[in-house]
Amino acid sequence: MLALLKTIDLALDLYTWILIASAIYSWLYAFNVINSSNRFVNQIGLFLYNVTEPALRPIRRIMPDLGGIDISPIILLLIIYFVRQLMWSTLAPMLLM
Repeated sequence: MLALLKTIDLALDLYTWILIASAIYSWLYAFNVINSSNRFVNQIGLFLYNVTEPALRPIRRIMPDLGGIDISPIILLLIIYFVRQLMWSTLAPMLLM
């Protein structure tokens, strides 16, 4: 069961890095730093969007309009951090007994 906890923790950690990469990609795209007509860059952007958008969409629906600022990735990172801390502080001690 500890292996399952570690695997879930690894998946959440990996998703955190994908979320950060998606935010950086969106900034680079918004400021026209990257060439969006490049097929490889476009595929990376599409992958990041498809992986992160299902988790960000419900947060964006709940959030009030803040103008052009999107803080939904920050909120999702806080939720992931909370889940990881909750998982290790409540489930791991039970498994180690």
